[in-house]
Amino acid sequence: MKILVIDDDAALCRSLQIHLERGGHSVELAHNAADGIAKHAAGKFDLAFVDLKLPDKSGLEILKAIQQSGANGLAVMITGTQDMKATIEAVRLGAFDYIRKPLDLDAVLLTVEKAAQEHSRGAGKKKLSVDAEYQPYEFVGGSPRTIEVIKQIGLLSQSRIPVLVLGETGTGKELVARALHDATSPGKPFVAINCSSVVSTLLESELFGHVRGAFTGADSDKVGRLELAGEGSIFFDEIGDMAIDLQAKLLRAIQERSFERVGSVKSLPLRGRIVAATHRNLESMVAAGAFREDLYYRLAVSTIQVPPLRERRDDLPLLALHLLARLSRELHRPVTSIHEKAMQRLQTYDWPGNVRELENVLTRAALLSRGDTLLEPDVVASLGNPTARNTPQAPIKTLRDAERDYVEMALYSTGWNMTQTSAILDISPTTLRKKIHDYGLNPPREMA
Repeated sequence: MKILVIDDDAALCRSLQIHLERGGHSVELAHNAADGIAKHAAGKFDLAFVDLKLPDKSGLEILKAIQQSGANGLAVMITGTQDMKATIEAVRLGAFDYIRKPLDLDAVLLTVEKAAQEHSRGAGKKKLSVDAEYQPYEFVGGSPRTIEVIKQIGLLSQSRIPVLVLGETGTGKELVARALHDATSPGKPFVAINCSSVVSTLLESELFGHVRGAFTGADSDKVGRLELAGEGSIFFDEIGDMAIDLQAKLLRAIQERSFERVGSVKSLPLRGRIVAATHRNLESMVAAGAFREDLYYRLAVSTIQVPPLRERRDDLPLLALHLLARLSRELHRPVTSIHEKAMQRLQTYDWPGNVRELENVLTRAALLSRGDTLLEPDVVASLGNPTARNTPQAPIKTLRDAERDYVEMALYSTGWNMTQTSAILDISPTTLRKKIHDYGLNPPREMA
């Protein structure tokens, strides 16, 4: 294959050139965007490796220029930074693959091999370019599993087919759904409904809406979630918990791309994209008769499997710092870094609760921290005893005691500032004062 490497890192370029030429490929180098675009236009390359950040242009601008030139070569984006938005846009613009620095040469050679197979099938054709501004929610990480999820979001954003997001509780399924929405329908409504948190008898009205007089208590017309979504996205969280009778009605709406409010015969168009998520095994539920097979196949036109945190441990340092940066603002705590030993503790834990559990641990650790760096004792105290989780003899606090400890910890972290503590706990100052009284909490003498 004829390959072009566009990167301002001369050492990296030379290293790639040596290894690729050993594999029988012809390789040329360019150290800036202008040179790279000119060489690509003149050279008829089969494959180009393009750095995302160059001194004169971004890799995305190079990718657009390559696509607009009509060249049939494939392009692979390479970068050393976490940038989910750029990854999604690169895939939308037709990038064949996206790999992270430091480069794994085996991974590079595998990408070249896959590109050769694509060429042999005549796949190196110009792909549609979709230019749109969007603000995807950040699904943080650079591990192969994470990059694969982000690439899937980019590919699926080019259509509006239903998508089923699968993964354990706490892995970030709604984050993936929101990123897909922002990449597909920027500026349009994202309407979410948790199928397990709404009473089944009320869920139909929540989804489809109702007209006045449709049932006892329907004193006025109500707009349903499907209607509110408009041309945006409707996200069904925990779709596996939806009642069978309502599954049939949702299936009909998806098939006919229309629905009626409860008590009405007027048909309304279903314009929104359907995205569903669950931690359940829907195939097993179908076999057991607990989930409609026809609805399952409608929803699973395309699926995204979100990996558990224990299967993408390489992401943990970047993810932990990303979460900590947000938490430090929300908690009004100047904690911005994690000590090496504390990070080692985080990386050796299995995270059965996934990213949600990591966020909770970091929240507790940030409240315990006395400086700008999370130390190992902060993390250990927040994790508790990882082995005690499955030990029957381990003492377990009552919910009341656990809440008492958490309220007290939040109060001490703010120096018993009622306004700040209420914000941290997401409760009103009145509720906070009641809890202080109920739990018999008292400030230290110097604060009294």
